Amino acid sequence: MNYGGERQLYIIMDQGGHASRAVVMDESGRPLAEAERALETSRTEGGFVEHDPRELVRSVRETLAEIAQKSGGSFEKIKAAGLATQRSSIVCWDKHTGEALSPVISWQDTRARERIIQLAHRAGEVHERTGLFLSAHYGASKLAWCVDNIPEVKKALDAHRLCFGPMSSFLVWQLTEEKLFVSDPVSASRTLLWNLHRKEWDSQLLEMFNIPSGALPTCVPTTHNFGNIKTGDRRIPLALVTGDQSAAMYAYGKLQPETAYMNIGTGAFVSRPLGQQPLLAPGLLTSVINQQGGISDYVLEGTINGAGSAVEWLREAHGTEDLWEQMPGWLRTVVDPPLFLNGISGLGAPFWVPDFVSGFVGNGQPHEKFVAVVESVVFLLHRNVVEMGLSLKGPEKIQVTGGLAAQDGICQRLADLTRISVFRPAQTEATVRGTCYLLAGRPDRWPEPAPGVWFEPGDGTLITQRYGKWVEEMEKRINSGK
Repeated sequence: MNYGGERQLYIIMDQGGHASRAVVMDESGRPLAEAERALETSRTEGGFVEHDPRELVRSVRETLAEIAQKSGGSFEKIKAAGLATQRSSIVCWDKHTGEALSPVISWQDTRARERIIQLAHRAGEVHERTGLFLSAHYGASKLAWCVDNIPEVKKALDAHRLCFGPMSSFLVWQLTEEKLFVSDPVSASRTLLWNLHRKEWDSQLLEMFNIPSGALPTCVPTTHNFGNIKTGDRRIPLALVTGDQSAAMYAYGKLQPETAYMNIGTGAFVSRPLGQQPLLAPGLLTSVINQQGGISDYVLEGTINGAGSAVEWLREAHGTEDLWEQMPGWLRTVVDPPLFLNGISGLGAPFWVPDFVSGFVGNGQPHEKFVAVVESVVFLLHRNVVEMGLSLKGPEKIQVTGGLAAQDGICQRLADLTRISVFRPAQTEATVRGTCYLLAGRPDRWPEPAPGVWFEPGDGTLITQRYGKWVEEMEKRINSGK
């Protein structure tokens, strides 16, 4: 395959919770070739959620090799590569051999929640320094757990040969010839160890979690010389590393302050751009999403841990095979399902209850329960939009991306409940396109691939009533401590 012309071409690597992908894109964000490998996720009791590090690295390398083969002679025209990863996943490895010493511990993993509970009295300090809340989803408690519970990690630490930190740092080390030990700011900021204001590791937080600074990577900007990836006879500079949710916000170009950006996939995230000055707000995260030199872009963010993962949780319980084929019909016809109190993988923003017990209020058939789970994601998104309205002027529109955004029933419920117009771009996969936009230097002209779809608010009486009941039930369960 030869694309011809003088267009700049880029390779975007997207390492997500379910798969690794590589996409060749041109300078306008048009995909030209793609490769994908599925990735296994291990879930066991105690909140353990892991990936095999060797399988993960192999999946990325295989997509790169396939994309090189598909691109043919045009592979020589690749200008640079960009990498987007799961933000809060971590891994430990040996700096001499490169061998992984731990699993890749997923952002969904909550094995170290007891350590977080013990630090509850310092929650305000952590929020002030990091923009985050104390949560086992972030990296610090996972890294400390590895030192305490994996003998190989402790041995490597004692021998001064331990590298650990964000998964993105591990992939940079594994994929590049130079083996640089560095971290992009987005991934570093999801560890609970990175100071949001100084943009570096925070000595007081390192002491709080008993994390040795010498085993952590050097913090560098999002756009940086991360080294060269060798594929065949070609060396491609890795010029940008970022987080998947952060990249997704840039999928359609320059950020608009009046827009609420929602990416609804395994988890769901709603973000409001803050520009270049961070703003702290109760119950919400303040996140850096890009840094070039001394200039950073910030957002106010609400996180929902159980979106697509909550649907999959219910599917495992019922064994529904053709779930996604039937979901559009269920969302159209089921109007009064049971309520679902959704704390799958821990209840996130703006409540922050790590041990929340999820469950249904009321009875229903399996298909009605699936609708209830989906509706709970809409309720949580709306709850975060309401919370953001206490600190920022309300949004003028909502833009949705991610796998679940392809469901019309979700988009219409969002519009009906929030009373805000919802825009769904033609291409709902946003991470790769947003990474390309940043890698291409944020071009002034960034055309949409095709017209999107608008969902205007309709009669929201019923869903508003259901939302009110859901809020009451959530508060009861939170206050009861169950």
